[in-house]
Amino acid sequence: MLKGKNILIGITGSIAAYKMADAVSTLVKQGCDVYVMMTENAANFINPITFETLTSHKCLVDTFDRNFNYNIEHVALADKADVLMVAPATANVIGKLANGIADDMLTTTAIACRCPKLIAPAMNTGMYDSLVVQDNLKKLKKYDYEIIEPDSGRLACGTTGRGRLAPVDELLEHIYYAVRHEKDMAGKKVLVTAGPTREYFDPVRYITNPSSGRMGYSLAKAAMRRGADVTLVSGPTELSDPVRMKTIRVETAAQMFDAVRDSYSDRDIIIMSAAVADYTPVVYNENKLKKTGDTKTVELKQTTDILAWLGENKGEDMFICGFAMETEELIERARKKLNDKKADMIIANNLNTPGAGFVEDTNVISIITKDGVKELPLMSKPEAADNILDAISRE
Repeated sequence: MLKGKNILIGITGSIAAYKMADAVSTLVKQGCDVYVMMTENAANFINPITFETLTSHKCLVDTFDRNFNYNIEHVALADKADVLMVAPATANVIGKLANGIADDMLTTTAIACRCPKLIAPAMNTGMYDSLVVQDNLKKLKKYDYEIIEPDSGRLACGTTGRGRLAPVDELLEHIYYAVRHEKDMAGKKVLVTAGPTREYFDPVRYITNPSSGRMGYSLAKAAMRRGADVTLVSGPTELSDPVRMKTIRVETAAQMFDAVRDSYSDRDIIIMSAAVADYTPVVYNENKLKKTGDTKTVELKQTTDILAWLGENKGEDMFICGFAMETEELIERARKKLNDKKADMIIANNLNTPGAGFVEDTNVISIITKDGVKELPLMSKPEAADNILDAISRE
C-alpha cells in the first residue's frame, strides 16, 4: 500500500531529531520514496549523511546548494510529495510557517506543498504552553496543517511536562492515515472489539484465553486509515491505544457487553473480533468454606453472548461481522454461527493451521457469508484486515 508513495520529512533543530532516523528507516523498508529536508540547526543534532544513507537521496539543507540535478528543488519536491511531516517542529519553525516566512529550504517547501501537512512539535514545556506558540498552532490548523500533539514526560532539559516528540509509531500512523488508503469508508461509523476478557473466581485467578488483540487492532486501524469513525472496545492487551479513534478498555465479558451496548446503536459496521470468555466462575458457600476449610465449590455461569445480542438488536442497514475459531469442522460451524447469531459475515480461522491463531502476527482466514466461502492464504494480520474490510464493502 505504501510502495511508490513520496514522503517528505522536515527536521528542525531539536534534540529529538535523532528519533527521525528510525521513522525514515521504517518508511523506506515499507517501499516509500523518502526525502529529507533539514534546517541548519537540525544538522547540529544529527548529521545529514545519516538520512542520505537511509534514503539514497540527498538531504537538502541549503536553499542555494548547487550540488543536485537542476530544477527548482523546493517546488519539485512540493509537487512530488504525497505527505509532508515536520518532526520535530521547533517553536521557531512553527512561528515561521504560521506567519508565512519562507527563509530556508524547509519552510519554502512546506509553504509550496499542496499535500497533507503534519506538524509534530517538540520543545520545552514552557515554550509549548506559551500563548504565542499556542496561537501559532491555531493559525497552522486554520491553514490546514494537522498538529500531532506532543507527549508528556521528562524532557531533555530536565523538566517534566508536555513537549516531548510524539512516539515514532504514532508519527508513522499519521503518515499511514494520510497516504496508505483511499478514504472509501469516510462517513462510516465502525465499532470493533478486540482482545481477551478475564473472568475472576478469586482475587488473583481468572479464566481467560491467549488472544493478543492483534487482529482486532489491525481491523480498527485499517478502518481508521480508510476514513471511518472508529470506536475500539479492547480487553486487556499489551498493545497501545491506536491514534485517531476512541478506545474503551474493559476487562470482563460483562464490561465488554456494556461498552458494546452503549456504543453500538449509531454504528454502520460492527466487527466482533474479541475472544470473549464464555463463562464466568461463581463461587458458592464462601462464608461456610472459610469456617470449615473445605474446598471451594465453583460453578461456571454462561456470560452474555454479545454477538447473538447484536444480531437480535441489529439496526437497519447495520452490518455485523463475527469471528469463529475452531479446531475442527471449521466451515460447518462457522456457517451455523452465521445463521444462529444473525450475523452478515463470519471470519473463520482454524487454530490448527500453521501461521493462524491468537498470538501469531499472521493469519489464515475464510470469509463466510450467506453467498458462500472465500478462503484466503497465509498473510499478515494487517493484510487480512484489509481483505475483510474489502469484503464488507462489497456486501
